[in-house]
Amino acid sequence: MKGFKLGGLNIQVPIIQGGMGVGISLSGLAAAVANEGGVGVISCAGLGLLYKEKSTDYLLASIEGLKEEIRKARKATRGVIGVNIMGALTNFEDMVRTSISEKVDIIFAGAGLPLNLPSFLKKDSTTKLVPIVSSGKAAKILCSKWKANYDYLPDAFVVEGPKAGGHLGFKRDQLEDVSYSLEEIVPEVVNEVRYFEEKYNKEIPVIAAGGLYDGADIYNIMQKGAKGVQLGSRFVTTHECDASDLFKQTYIDSKEGEIEIIQSPVGMPGRAIGNGFLDKVKQGLKVPKVCPFHCIKTCDISSSPYCIVTALYNAAKGNMKSGYAFCGSNAFRATKITSVKELFSELKDGFRLKYESIKR
Repeated sequence: MKGFKLGGLNIQVPIIQGGMGVGISLSGLAAAVANEGGVGVISCAGLGLLYKEKSTDYLLASIEGLKEEIRKARKATRGVIGVNIMGALTNFEDMVRTSISEKVDIIFAGAGLPLNLPSFLKKDSTTKLVPIVSSGKAAKILCSKWKANYDYLPDAFVVEGPKAGGHLGFKRDQLEDVSYSLEEIVPEVVNEVRYFEEKYNKEIPVIAAGGLYDGADIYNIMQKGAKGVQLGSRFVTTHECDASDLFKQTYIDSKEGEIEIIQSPVGMPGRAIGNGFLDKVKQGLKVPKVCPFHCIKTCDISSSPYCIVTALYNAAKGNMKSGYAFCGSNAFRATKITSVKELFSELKDGFRLKYESIKR
């Protein structure tokens, strides 16, 4: 399992921990992953709620919360730390500026095409920019636009397939269509990126994400051209994950048939573990009275059945009656809580065994 270079950063182990909000992947998990040679990622979704003691203004509290999480991670590791920022956030620009000013190593930007992301960099900025895409077309558009407008190319791409947890960049009817599978779209992105790599003499590694679970999965997708992988659900059931034990237990107790596709108030389909809260949403029993945070650009209080940031915050704290857990398609395979170190060892062993079985 070889490492790779990302914009000059040395990624020792090609495993990126996915950014999971609200409050699932913060400095604790990110630092633990970075200490194992992977990339630890802080999710900035909902930080204004997690750090409400910092300010009564949600957006200001988000900025202060992100600063604190980055600084906590820096104290706990010398490894590579990233921040995941959804383009749909109303405070997207604040989160980007804060991440860059705090000199976080990498910004992972998804939930929309971040066409203006390089505009936030200063001459002395060291932060690398990694968009999250779901198609070769999106990767080509970003490379073309960034190069033309900012003379900058992405430092890498995360390609997220339809088996990922949380919000998905696909239409519902594409989620089971094999032509949109991760195994199909990774080579598409690799091919699109290769043109820009060769023309401008810059490496742009492709990182695969969505439904990957074990070392064999990592080996198989890297044979499709991926230089690394992003895993989310696997890190939820670790001791170091920042969510409550009750949230982690939801993964362990889940069954394959309970993982479902929901329509998020954000306006995108999402994958989650079904529960009583989501049953009430389907029955029309959940109606928000007000929008307390205005945290998502695409969330309309007049048509939203619930406040998503509050629901995810409640779940992270263990109050599953008032929220639910996003998850990847293989989350039901979790059987126990383990350490990040043990998980890395398991993934490396599985990768090696798959490699050896192929080479025999």
